[in-house]
Amino acid sequence: MIPILILAAGTSSRMRGRDKMLEDVGGVPLLRKQVHMAIGTGHPVFIALGPQMAQRHDTFRDLDATAITVTQAAEGLSGTLRGAIAQLPQCEAFMIVLADLVALTTKDLQDVLNARDEQPDCTVWRGATQDGKPGHPILIDQSLRSSFAALQGDHGGDNILQTLRDKTCLVRLKNQHARYDLDTPEEWAAWRATIS
Repeated sequence: MIPILILAAGTSSRMRGRDKMLEDVGGVPLLRKQVHMAIGTGHPVFIALGPQMAQRHDTFRDLDATAITVTQAAEGLSGTLRGAIAQLPQCEAFMIVLADLVALTTKDLQDVLNARDEQPDCTVWRGATQDGKPGHPILIDQSLRSSFAALQGDHGGDNILQTLRDKTCLVRLKNQHARYDLDTPEEWAAWRATIS
C-alpha cells in the first residue's frame, strides 16, 4: 500500500482570517472533501496538521484517515514535509497532495498512482497541467525519503525534485487540476461563481 499524505498544516495567511481548509465545497469543508477523495483510492491516508488545529481535525475525525501533528509546521512547507514524511510508515513509495487543490479528484490521484506501474524506471511521478507544467499530486519513490529529512525554508521539495527531472514522469490531468488552488477570498468567490 502507498500512503497518501495530505498537507493541511498551512495558516491560510492570504484568507484574511478565514480558514480555507474549512471553506464549503459541495456542502462539506474542503479538507473533508480532500480526505474523502484520497480514501477513494483504497490506500492509507494521512493528514499533516500543525499543533492546535483541532477544528481541521474535526472535519475528518470520523473518517478512516490518520492525523499527523507536525510540530515543525511553523517553519513553512519544508518543515511540514520533513516532519510528516518522517512519521509515515515504511513503504515502497508515498504520495504528497496539497490540501487546497480543490479540483483534484480520486481519478487524478489514481492516474498518478498507475503511472508508477507504467513507468517503473522513474523515481517521481507527478500530476501536470494539460500543457505540461508540473503540479500535484506527487508520487515519490521510497529511495528519496531520506532527502526530505534535511529540508529547510519554504520551498517544499522543489530543490529535490528539480534535480530529478530526467527521472520524473509527468501525468497530464484535465482542466488544470494539478495546479488549481484558491488562496484568497476573491479567488474562492470567483470559483464559486463558475460552479453555481
